[in-house]
Amino acid sequence: MTSISQRVDVPGRIIPIVEQEFEDFRTEATAFLDGEREEATFIGFRLKQGVYGQRQPGRQMIRVKLPFGGVTADQLDRFGEVAERYTPLKRGHITTRQNFQFHHIPLQDCYDFLTAIAETGSSSREACGNVVRNVTGDPWAGVRDDEPFDITPYAAAFTRYWVRNPLTQLLPRKFKVTFSGSDADAAMTAIHDLGFIPRIREIDGEQVRGFKVMVGGGLSTMPKDAVLLSEFIAVDDFLVHSEAVLRIFERADELRKNRNKARLKYLVTRVGEEEFRAMVAQELEGDWTEQCTPVEGLLHIDDEAADAPALPAESVAPNDDEREAFEHWRSTNVRAQRQAGYSAVEARVEQGDLTPEQFRGLATILREQGAGWARTTQHQNIVLRWIPDAELVTVWRALGKLGLDGAGVAEITNVVSCPGTDSCKLGITSSMGLNRAVQQHLVEMKITDERSRRILVNISGCPNSCGMHHIGNIGFHGAMLKSDDRQVPAYNVFMGGERREGRTLRLGTILKLRLPAKRVPVATQRWVELYEELRSDGEEFNETFDRVGRAPFEQAVQDLTLTPEFSSDSMQEFIDWERDGLYVMERGEGECAV
Repeated sequence: MTSISQRVDVPGRIIPIVEQEFEDFRTEATAFLDGEREEATFIGFRLKQGVYGQRQPGRQMIRVKLPFGGVTADQLDRFGEVAERYTPLKRGHITTRQNFQFHHIPLQDCYDFLTAIAETGSSSREACGNVVRNVTGDPWAGVRDDEPFDITPYAAAFTRYWVRNPLTQLLPRKFKVTFSGSDADAAMTAIHDLGFIPRIREIDGEQVRGFKVMVGGGLSTMPKDAVLLSEFIAVDDFLVHSEAVLRIFERADELRKNRNKARLKYLVTRVGEEEFRAMVAQELEGDWTEQCTPVEGLLHIDDEAADAPALPAESVAPNDDEREAFEHWRSTNVRAQRQAGYSAVEARVEQGDLTPEQFRGLATILREQGAGWARTTQHQNIVLRWIPDAELVTVWRALGKLGLDGAGVAEITNVVSCPGTDSCKLGITSSMGLNRAVQQHLVEMKITDERSRRILVNISGCPNSCGMHHIGNIGFHGAMLKSDDRQVPAYNVFMGGERREGRTLRLGTILKLRLPAKRVPVATQRWVELYEELRSDGEEFNETFDRVGRAPFEQAVQDLTLTPEFSSDSMQEFIDWERDGLYVMERGEGECAV
């Protein structure tokens, strides 16, 4: 656990770097490769170092843990270097947990990778395993005009408190935490084990900072909305209340009997909201509360504004032939900060993948036009903060050279998905391949209707919801159909979910159908067109879905649900997106609960 003496208030250096852990990793990895360590023992060790096994034998995924998505220009440069040096595909991937993942790395190269990123302050400690995972956060925290206060110091304190904390080294399952910056709930507290929303209350004549706290949410195969733990817990007390929750979770031996039902949400659902609050209150009566580290010693205190560039005397204007495209991009990707003269720019990262050139290019923009650091989002984009309004055209042009100037970060063509069978052992289908196919099809549709463009699409390669399919307006998760003795890659469909900031997050409804993978783009088109046909004046997609029900949407694609018969004409339907051979479902043993 982080001590006060280990605290370093430098952007991007939230998690302390411990050199000895790298040496321990090299020792254990060498022993495993030499046959001197049992695989089961070694898996548990490497997961806590953020090194995750892939479906490809001998290859690892390294997950770099970015508290609240924070990343510096130096770190982006280094990510470009390690992607180029150690990853065969020469890229890194932004996850829906605001991490960066790097895939297909040989185990023998992992030590060099980990030490390379550590030189710029990046850590992978406890990015995997049954521990407190990356603490996510509102990418606009600190610059929002509707925030009671900046949650950044407290999200960092939570991270520091729990990294390598003895209490959380073998939880029943993983534990996910988020901090939203305001009631707009950009960080989606409803789908987390613990979620914090800032509040200010007047107590004894003083303005006191605190949090509304939600508990027991999650997605995966049995999604649950979080319930209320407290309307207000003062910032001085939020860590001790969090520990009470985690102590209860850690002792919940009944959860350990079935790892598929070992998340906190199952306990909260079983005992009920009121009883769980009572359990927390009782836990807080223990003597252990006197030993908690005060929050003041763990806060991340950094004056981000001090590093902001000076406001230029003159603005850069778009050329006449640029103006329309620039203004569209500005309307969808740029937010004014509460600090006058500055904006936060959300760069659209297709499928969450960045090349070495893009990593370096983003770092250059941050140094030349920003404050030196950015934040990733839970929708796989990256937010460049403290950009002078006068430099927005310059930044847009620079992003264009990198292929990152796409407009519509929260529109239908910006599809969110997990890696699926590209690397994940649990993947059933090529979710990234479907992402590109659906996106291309939607682009070719040339959708101009504003409400249709606000439809959001999410794809997961299996039911576990790493692509958050439950909360897309239209969501898909990987499945399989049988045609005689052959298999067809397919998807289950969810509809009516909601993840748009400022709206109440909600879980979608599963449709009574299953679509062959190659028919999903056409089905998506039909649903968009059906929505436009059925909606009443002013109705958004979910409102129309709620009014008419799922039956019309099921009927609109009924012909597409027929299982194909294998022949030379239908062979492509038996091959998954971006694959060459006939589809066979190969699902390994996942490591999330090891």
